[in-house]
Amino acid sequence: MTTTPVPHKPRSVWRRRETWAAYGFISPWIVGFLGFTAGPMIASLVLSFTDYDGIGASHNVGLANYRQLFQDPAVTKSLLNTLVFAALRVPLSMAFALFLAMLLLRAGRASGIFRTLFYLPVMTPSVAVGILFLLLFNGNVGLINHVLGFVGIQGPAWTTDGSWVKPGLVLTSLWSVGSTVIIYLAALKGVPKDLYEAAELDGAGRGRRFWHVTLPQISGTLFFTLIVNTIAALQTFTEAYTAFFGSSNSQTYNNDAALFYVVYLFQQAFQYMHMGYASALAWLLFLVILLITIVQAKVSKRFVYYEGDQR
Repeated sequence: MTTTPVPHKPRSVWRRRETWAAYGFISPWIVGFLGFTAGPMIASLVLSFTDYDGIGASHNVGLANYRQLFQDPAVTKSLLNTLVFAALRVPLSMAFALFLAMLLLRAGRASGIFRTLFYLPVMTPSVAVGILFLLLFNGNVGLINHVLGFVGIQGPAWTTDGSWVKPGLVLTSLWSVGSTVIIYLAALKGVPKDLYEAAELDGAGRGRRFWHVTLPQISGTLFFTLIVNTIAALQTFTEAYTAFFGSSNSQTYNNDAALFYVVYLFQQAFQYMHMGYASALAWLLFLVILLITIVQAKVSKRFVYYEGDQR
């Protein structure tokens, strides 16, 4: 008795089904990307060549908005403030996060509790952090200056002295390094123990083991957080705007030193209703971030170690 073999569907049919299933799973992200990222980016590019004010009809002005960027002194001031802030914040936050991660690595069973405690500030709304800045760094009644006074140090006027505004905001930003701490902790746990043992047998002390073993092994993670933190620092808005540009704060504190680029972009778009000019500002920021990221990627090839790299 013979049986008729069951025909098998071609492999290409299964692949097509798997492909469509994959598209179905990622379709919410695709719709969100097209609707909330790619779409607005294209719209802002079109608006950057117009004088649109958000209410009336728009008119094509060509490159007038982009020419104005190079003639507006507030653009230079806000961009310089942002770059200085990023240059201070990024390395300090990364160093502080790495220090906390290395402490957590030695915490043993208690590390789970501390991971939660370090991450909780990340959940704090940015507006609350801006208010916290004013409470902690007030030159007269702030907690920071009171603590400095206990050790005989005269605290500066953090909110009114232009030279101390950005350092104060940088110190406040350390409140939310918890996510970076968790990333570094995971990277540190992935460093092979035998490398430490070999270095110790060769007579390397803690400092040399950290420099020649730990840093190279987590350099990929350091590079990732460098990129992410730089982009975030260049887009800083909420804390500075809440602290220095609120309706009750604009005439009280030194807001020139806190005029970050995105704050100025927001003012042009939603206070002065210069939507076309604000769109040109946004595209300039995009190009600045892109340029800095490309430079970081080029430089990283000399310092970032990837396992299996043949270079």
